[in-house]
Order: sequence, then structure tokens, then C-alpha cells
Amino acid sequence: MRTGSEPVEARSPLRFRLTLAIWGLFWAIAGTVIFAELDRIGWAVACGVVMLTAAADIVLVVHRMHQGAHWQPGRDVPPYRPVGRR
Repeated sequence: MRTGSEPVEARSPLRFRLTLAIWGLFWAIAGTVIFAELDRIGWAVACGVVMLTAAADIVLVVHRMHQGAHWQPGRDVPPYRPVGRR
């Protein structure tokens, strides 16, 4: 149910997503190093793929955060341009 205060109370999950991506990047780096030292190449490659994915996600999230908040119309703004009144 809509209350009309959604734009005021809305929160972006970007900071949480950034935190999870950094956490994943840390563990992927650690896994890549450990598995490479243990000569487990398959697991090292898998951790490397996760590392690249997390790094790309961090770049995307930081870009979105720098874009800032986007304008959201209120209740009285129609979703289309009104037809000219005669």
C-alpha cells in the first residue's frame, strides 16, 4: 500500500552492496593466493573469477553512488505528458 512518503523514506542498498563486494573481493584474493600456493589451479582460477566479478561490481557501485540521487515524481505528477487541454 502506498503512503505517499516513499521518496522521503527510501534507502538505497548501494552501501550494503559495496560492503558485500569488498568482503567478497578480500576473500577471493585470499582464496586465489592460498589455492595457488597449494597447487590447486582450478580452485585458484575459480577464486580469480570471483575476484574479477567483485572488482567489477565495486567499480559499478561506486559509479552509481557518484551519480547521486535521482529525481522521483510525487503523487500529483502523471507518468506521461498530459494531453493538451482545449
